[in-house]
This record gives sequence, C-alpha cells and structure tokens, in this order.
Amino acid sequence: QVQLVESGGGLVQAGGSLRLSCAASGLPFRTYAMGWFRQAPGKEREFVAAISWSGGTTYYTNSVKGRFTISRDNAKNAVYLQMNSLKPEDTAVYYCAADHTIMPRRQEMEYDYWGQGTQVTVSS
Repeated sequence: QVQLVESGGGLVQAGGSLRLSCAASGLPFRTYAMGWFRQAPGKEREFVAAISWSGGTTYYTNSVKGRFTISRDNAKNAVYLQMNSLKPEDTAVYYCAADHTIMPRRQEMEYDYWGQGTQVTVSS
C-alpha cells in the first residue's frame, strides 16, 4: 500500500520560513519523480515544484522561484519543500505527489499517488 505523508505545515508570519516533508512508503521511491502542489481556499489545485528521481532536475512555478527549494533524500524515501520569504498568498493546503517517471512534470493528471496534504497559513 502506497502512502505519502506530509508534515511541517503550520502558521507563520509573512517573511518567515517553513520546511515541508513528505515521507513515502510502499513504492520504489527511487523510480518516482516527486512533486508538490497546493490548493488555496476557493481555488483549483496548482503545481508548485517538482524534482526528478535523481534530484538533478527541478521545476518551479514562477511565483515561488527564488523562495522555495525542493529536494529529496532517496535513502530516507523523503522529499522536502523549503519555503522562505513566505507571503500571505502562499496560504494553502500543500500536497506531495509521486509520478512514476524519470523527469519531473507539472501536470497534476500525470501523478499516480497523492498525500492527504498539510495546511500552510501565512499571516500578514
């Protein structure tokens, strides 16, 4: 049974930082590209960042470039999202997702497995 479990969300003031973690189990983690998506209240879920199976290639949505960093530790079956300089518009539920492919992709429909999400709230 595949499980993706996110953690690290919370309430932070604008300008602050959070580090999200996603622990994966039940799948050959090294063969999956991983992504982070988010869904703000009243909005559709959107792509945030993705990383290749090796960690050598990363993609980001424009609004988080220079502020967020995605990384992975294949020995720990984990993927991370370091979020710096947080803004109120970053407030959302953040989801970890796994895509059985080498290179990361931005399209939600390509991902095979999803976590339950972790809430990130940025106050102004």
